[in-house]
Amino acid sequence: MEFVNTFWALVPALVAIVLALITKETYSSLFIGILVGALLLTGFDPVGTVDAIISGTFVPAGGTEEDAFATGLVPAVADNAGIFIFLVILGIFVALVNTTGASAAFGRWAAKHAKSRIGAQLATFVLGVLIFVDDYFNCLTVGSVMRPVTDEQKVSRAKLSYLIDATAAPVCMIAPVSSWAAAVSGVAADLDVDGIQLFVSAIPFNFYSLLTLVFVVVIVVMGFDYGPMAKAELEAIRNGELGSLGNDEPVENTRANLFDMLIPIVILIAFCIGGMMYVGGFWDPEAEGYMNLVLAFGNTDAFVALPWGSLIALVISLVYLLLRRVVKFHDAMQCTVSGFNSMVPAILILTFALTLKGMTSALGADVFVAGCMEGASAGLYSMLPAIIFLVGWGLAFATGTSWGTFGILIPIVLPIFAHDPELLTIGISACLAGAVAGDHCSPISDTTIMASAGANCNHVQHVSTQLPYVITVGAISFVCFVVAGFVRNAPICLLIGLVLVIATLFVLKKTVGKDARGKDVPTA
Repeated sequence: MEFVNTFWALVPALVAIVLALITKETYSSLFIGILVGALLLTGFDPVGTVDAIISGTFVPAGGTEEDAFATGLVPAVADNAGIFIFLVILGIFVALVNTTGASAAFGRWAAKHAKSRIGAQLATFVLGVLIFVDDYFNCLTVGSVMRPVTDEQKVSRAKLSYLIDATAAPVCMIAPVSSWAAAVSGVAADLDVDGIQLFVSAIPFNFYSLLTLVFVVVIVVMGFDYGPMAKAELEAIRNGELGSLGNDEPVENTRANLFDMLIPIVILIAFCIGGMMYVGGFWDPEAEGYMNLVLAFGNTDAFVALPWGSLIALVISLVYLLLRRVVKFHDAMQCTVSGFNSMVPAILILTFALTLKGMTSALGADVFVAGCMEGASAGLYSMLPAIIFLVGWGLAFATGTSWGTFGILIPIVLPIFAHDPELLTIGISACLAGAVAGDHCSPISDTTIMASAGANCNHVQHVSTQLPYVITVGAISFVCFVVAGFVRNAPICLLIGLVLVIATLFVLKKTVGKDARGKDVPTA
């Protein structure tokens, strides 16, 4: 039986996702998904299956070596070494700041200024919006900075990880100066389209990203939660069970102060942004991005820039903290071990997830989805943006990659709406919004994994607690795309979406919602 370029291409990822949600165990679920993918790819050949899992490559029928897909664990690590290095450096950075007592000092300061759970959550939201240049950088930085603040107010790590995740990919997808804008522009440029112009024009119709930000603010201000998140929040406020994985308790040190936390964080942000500009050629007279910020971010490589910037920031911060005498050199060096250890779960999950994506790509998920899209475009023209949104959502959820999703869908959407510029913009927005929605709730998404790592919480708990929130905003976004296909007016559609978000949350609060003290709980 031929499994390539059929629905079977999505089965390995679906198996991993379903097992993870059922068993609450991530590693074995991902590995079984990889095993299923390798078996399908090799036609159940035992030797070939082992090779596909470890270091194999797959050449499609009629293709050449240049068309080969890397499917194994070894290529997944090799191709993403830069992000793994960045994770380790961030882990060391967080351990260093924590060991000095700076995190505890920041927590004491924050307790005086963020005097409520609402204030702590809104502060997390604002910081997440401000760090818009890259989702990986966003997740890990916001998590390390805000953990002392949210812990002080007994906000669960599940809620913290949702706030991080909701201000990572959704914010990056509506920020013209970001690694995500660069990725979209790159896909469009390959098709002879002005990528940045297309990206900017699609922002007002990116209903999922925009409404997610509205949703976060409204539900935080209304002070309630629903679904598994409500249970996690009640455990935090009643019993102090925040859901931490441990090894991140702040160290008390009378020498440390607020600035011992803020200065290293500012240095980290500055050098990471500077690294992205440098790698993008901002200061290189011979580079395309010379002295042009948008082009520099469009040409940058985050896999190189983030390790580059974070390593320099780590060295400078280490020197600063040693000169301040808030940490001894021996203790600082111990942070390299503890920081690495703290990131091992995230690195392992990410390795498995990236390997699973390789299997899905080799099995031809893009070809299968392209065929479905072409079939749907025949008689549902005005409804097509809503259909594209659902396809993007499902594909990103199953494959765990938003970049891969819009990389697949944009080349399909452009020819469909080639003679209708208005609907083209809405269709591209639907691609991007669906990709973000699926990425936001997929257990095998690298951004979701990073959000769990940033909050230092159980990955499956993060996925299960935020899933009802993603579905809520996704359903409202679908309605907006249905309306947009006929109305084609962004302000009207956004107004409808805003009203639906607020109305939905009021209904949920009165029916299934629970506040921080467990009130407003229906008898059913």
